[in-house]
Amino acid sequence: MNKRLLGYNFSLLHVDYVKLSEKWNYPNVISPYFRIYYIDEGEGLISTKQEKIKLEEGFLYIIPSFTLCHLSCDLYLSQYFLHFFEESADGISIFENNRKVVKVSASETDVANIRKLMNINPGRGINRSDNPTVYEKNAYYKGYQDLNYTVSDSVFFETQGIILQLISRFLNSRQFKGSNDDPVPSKILDATRYIQLNLSENLTVNYLAGRANLHQDYFSRLFFKYTGQRPLAYLHEKRIERAQYLIATTALSFSAIAEKTGFENLPHFSKIFKNVTSLTPGQYKKLNALV
Repeated sequence: MNKRLLGYNFSLLHVDYVKLSEKWNYPNVISPYFRIYYIDEGEGLISTKQEKIKLEEGFLYIIPSFTLCHLSCDLYLSQYFLHFFEESADGISIFENNRKVVKVSASETDVANIRKLMNINPGRGINRSDNPTVYEKNAYYKGYQDLNYTVSDSVFFETQGIILQLISRFLNSRQFKGSNDDPVPSKILDATRYIQLNLSENLTVNYLAGRANLHQDYFSRLFFKYTGQRPLAYLHEKRIERAQYLIATTALSFSAIAEKTGFENLPHFSKIFKNVTSLTPGQYKKLNALV
């Protein structure tokens, strides 16, 4: 893990402090970037398909990229937050094997780090609206990302260091590590990693099973047991996650994105995209375009 982390880079988008009310109520939020919250007053809720996580004073929370959730507040909530893109040399997320929202008790150092991040990166708030459908636009992403190229080297490295320190708090938590009673077999971990590194290749379940030297049916059952998904569904999800990122952050055509994410043609890409996101690529692009 240590050597692999050296290949990671984090592109800061937003960092700010906000006071929210019951108007902070947004369903079906799915962002191509990571979110970290520190709650200093009030209460809120993050709801995912798997669970409901209470936002409480004195705690840190991380929402991995492409985690579908509902953000809400019944009365009052004040929070520090940061949003950032995760980039890695091999294209595999630090949180690849755990896409859940993770909650940890905040320390004085954590709070000082977030405040320091705000201080050295001024003007990173979301001034337009706290509604994700308003501020999650590819033109806005580019504008905030470009700010990372205008800061000094010392600020850039300090920003990277603070984000890494905050991420380390979640990597060390019991929620992230989970139970070691039934560890994921190395062949399944290898298969998920291989998929992430070869999204553009012509991957089949039979081929993946062959790489693992397992019968296709047994491989599929084992994969489902430890990932909660069949291999093909997992492959489609990761390809579409990558496609969402490319739509949100580049000007590539849908055909070019389909090719880069391993789809044989545009109609097949559009069909799977809608199956996974409930939106067509065009609808998703419109949500991420300036209005």
